[in-house]
Amino acid sequence: MKSVPLNAFPRTLGRRAGAKKLRSEGRIPAVIYGGKNKAQNVEVNAREMGELITHSVSENLLVDLAVKDDANPKRLALVQEVQHHPLSGHVLHVDFHEVSPTEKVTIMVPVETTGEATGVKNSGGVLEHVLFKLKVRALPKDLPEQVVIDVTNLELNKTIHIGEIKAPEGVEILGDKHIPVVSVALPRAEEEAAPAEGAAAAAGDVEMIKEKKEGEEEGAAPAKGAEKGAAKAAAPEKGAAAPAGEKKAAAPAEKKK
Repeated sequence: MKSVPLNAFPRTLGRRAGAKKLRSEGRIPAVIYGGKNKAQNVEVNAREMGELITHSVSENLLVDLAVKDDANPKRLALVQEVQHHPLSGHVLHVDFHEVSPTEKVTIMVPVETTGEATGVKNSGGVLEHVLFKLKVRALPKDLPEQVVIDVTNLELNKTIHIGEIKAPEGVEILGDKHIPVVSVALPRAEEEAAPAEGAAAAAGDVEMIKEKKEGEEEGAAPAKGAEKGAAKAAAPEKGAAAPAGEKKAAAPAEKKK
């Protein structure tokens, strides 16, 4: 990654009110940390910072930060984070991470594809991005702004995994080698249609079996002795006591003359 020059100034105003005033004057509050120096609050020109981001492939920028009137005026730093206004998109704050040109650093870089996949062109598939960023490690000068994957030979139902990506010279791609990055698959509508049809057929089979079973039960002859058992159960047993309330009144005793 080629470094670009950027001017910075020690921050004169702090806190929220100070940051708001800085932005109204065309400057952006920032902080630089890392390395052997303590974290330092600085400010950068909003127009210069905006142009750097606009003309960059991503917000992964390597800058030669020139801090005016500082004991260490030249500092190599990576743009670690850029905060944007949620509505206007204007830059609100920038974090710079100071790095050494001789030490490897680890950053996240975006993944881009090039070419038209065979599975898309000839088989009606859809190119799917599974990972949009990859973690890489390299010296600052070797850091890529993005990782580009050629998908021209990617066929239907095939996938490119992390371990299959050729890293740029001097760059190591980190992560599980078996994790998918891009693939070509059938459109979702077609994938869902096949299982739905199979599910409907299976449901029909179950219903038919169920109806047949119920028919057999309805037409089945009663078991032998079932009617006799039912009649026997319905008839009272000999000598059984009559239900309560139905007992005959006892005959009155004869009066003695």
